[in-house]
Amino acid sequence: DVTEIEEKEAQAKQEEQIMKEQELSNLLHEKRYLKALGLAISLDRPHTVLTVVKAILKEPEGRRHLEENIARLRKDQKEAVLAFLVTWNTNSRNCHEAQAVMETLLKHEAPESLLQFSGIKSAVESLLPYT
Repeated sequence: DVTEIEEKEAQAKQEEQIMKEQELSNLLHEKRYLKALGLAISLDRPHTVLTVVKAILKEPEGRRHLEENIARLRKDQKEAVLAFLVTWNTNSRNCHEAQAVMETLLKHEAPESLLQFSGIKSAVESLLPYT
């Protein structure tokens, strides 16, 4: 009977998720945005990433801080943010943040590098009508 083992694994996974949520909350409170962005991306939480972006933009010199944080992300994290911002851009409440992140990506990534992103073609096709 593996039911007990599966239950323990599920409980451990849930506890780990709660710990990560708490860590994310602490990082936002401490204004450690780069780590918060990385953790939110790894948890695959587009709304949380948006919350972090909004918090960064509310800071004095928020655009500069956003650029610094986005530029320091790994390629796979930038690809995830690109996928998230496609969705954000379709909502008028979040389109300004999406455009700020997109501007940062376009400024700091070479066109050849952007073409290597997975899903770039569909992202551009989705962004064009709303941009």
